Amino acid sequence: MPANKNLLPRQIGDAHIRLLRIFKAVIEAGGFAAAEIELNISRPAISQAITELESLMNMKLCHRGRAGFSITKEGEQVYKSAMQLLSGLETFKAQINAINTDLVGELNIGITDNLVTIPQMRISQALSMLKHKAPDVIINIRMMPPTDIEAAILDGHLHIGVVPELKVLPGLNYEALYKEKSELYCSAQHPLFTQDLDSISDSALAQYDAVVPSYAQTVAIKHQQSVLNATATSTDREGIAFLILTGRFIGFLPTHFAERWVSQDKMRSIGAYTRSFATKFSAITRKGARGNLILEAYLEALQQT
Repeated sequence: MPANKNLLPRQIGDAHIRLLRIFKAVIEAGGFAAAEIELNISRPAISQAITELESLMNMKLCHRGRAGFSITKEGEQVYKSAMQLLSGLETFKAQINAINTDLVGELNIGITDNLVTIPQMRISQALSMLKHKAPDVIINIRMMPPTDIEAAILDGHLHIGVVPELKVLPGLNYEALYKEKSELYCSAQHPLFTQDLDSISDSALAQYDAVVPSYAQTVAIKHQQSVLNATATSTDREGIAFLILTGRFIGFLPTHFAERWVSQDKMRSIGAYTRSFATKFSAITRKGARGNLILEAYLEALQQT
């Protein structure tokens, strides 16, 4: 294939944008089968769209077959460029919104896992207020690790994120939302469950296996966990809950997340007054981002909750 071949037509139309959106969904879903649900179109239709895009660009974008799905180096570059293009379209919509006060477009939100059970529900309340004010707005929520959310805010792929405030990045604005309390828990099947858990010593705790987070934590939180005999890790709080419920591990969980099991006598807190910590959660947006009426409306709703 000639390296200087003109890959795209002079004008990119809706049909080309559709192909790029399908390609983006396939890459983010990790394959054709998973993208079926996301796109609500059949696998043959997805395959045809990717083939058409590859033909249009005169390059192989991904491998699919018995060996599984994988993206090519060229596909990675096209994916990054497609993200920039689609993000630019959303920026264009936001700028038009600034001229036309009718709120039309998308709000892309990244949220850290397991915040839905927090009692204040500020995120949900603000989304409800936004949808009432602007019923035509499309809301896209992505559950992501905090570092991925920060990166997606900085590069413009997300409008707003909700993350634990572990470090303050200079390119982001922070709006305080919650203080989330976490305590140390064991399950009903664990030997500690029937003991006096208010006075148990650090040395006694160290005799039992514990699960600790593999994600970033503050120094104060790491200090609380340093007394534990960490023999397992988890990338999120749901994974920690899974291991605690085996009856073989103890571990820290947010109190609002653990309440469902505590109320059913399936979990108990260990030394609730001495073994706990608080995590600050904030809404983050990019500093210097262009005006976006939808984002401004959501931030205003957050402040009112």
